[in-house]
Amino acid sequence: MLNRKFAVPLLAVLPFVVALACMGIGRYPIPFVTTVRALLSPLTGVQVAATDSAVLFSIRLPRLLLALSVGMGLSVAGAAFQSVFSNPLATPDTLGVASGASFGAALGLILKANLLVVQGLALAMGILALAITYWISRKNGKVSIIAVVLSGMVISSLFQALVSFIKVIADPQDTLPSITYWLMGSMAGATYPGLALGLPFIFIGSLMIFLLRWRLNVIALSEDEAQALGSRLKVVRILIMGSATLVTASCVSMCGQVSWIGLLMPHVARLVCGSDNAKIVPVSMSFGAVFMVLVDTIARSVSASEIPLSILTAIIGAPLFVGLLRKMGGVR
Repeated sequence: MLNRKFAVPLLAVLPFVVALACMGIGRYPIPFVTTVRALLSPLTGVQVAATDSAVLFSIRLPRLLLALSVGMGLSVAGAAFQSVFSNPLATPDTLGVASGASFGAALGLILKANLLVVQGLALAMGILALAITYWISRKNGKVSIIAVVLSGMVISSLFQALVSFIKVIADPQDTLPSITYWLMGSMAGATYPGLALGLPFIFIGSLMIFLLRWRLNVIALSEDEAQALGSRLKVVRILIMGSATLVTASCVSMCGQVSWIGLLMPHVARLVCGSDNAKIVPVSMSFGAVFMVLVDTIARSVSASEIPLSILTAIIGAPLFVGLLRKMGGVR
């Protein structure tokens, strides 16, 4: 278990320390001292080489900011969904949000829209997927968790089919490769305007889940037990699901689909700090941000052509998840 006295500052600082260490790593290596000097140059006035400055501020800094945000967001969304649905295998795509956002991005790419339009379409379609899922599962003014999960599976399958249809009609020489590569996940398209559009949604949704993390323990109980404790179960559940959906849609809209983060990191957090969601949420956020930064650094450094993120997260995440299952004696 984590010692709270040391855990809180460690978890808060760890992602930024890892990001700083990874900032100089790449096919154009930059010494750590030079990296720190360049980052402090606006305050100290120390001059650094123009090439170093361009690589750090124009290419790697936006990528690292995106990796930190996406890792944090998908991890906290996964923790929220696993608690809301009382399902250890729930992921940020449980409600079809990631599939909807992927369809929006594929639609923007086949229309040859600019990056901000692609990102906006992905975000809009992800939110639309949630709205359709909620509408389907609602009956006589009531919504059951089982109906929501089943509706999410249906909507996810529908949007995946639409993505496949777009890939079929896309130009195989021009558009199809960009759609296929984007769907596998990449931070290569990170820009400051794109971050300004997408990061606020990630931070707002993550903050909402963080503030409601105490209620996740109550939501994990049966409905009768939760109501006996005086919890406004329906309102809290909608707020958490909506926040997790907003985070997921925004993450997918900026970097494509990144698998395993939302499933794996909450379980790593449970192994470290137990089953209390008040601790699982912040630990997941920190671990997810660190994991995403490390994976993105590997993706852009180990070969001449960048490796899609979902390939690396699966290669690393699957054995790690098997190890967790053996360590925890199976999913409980």
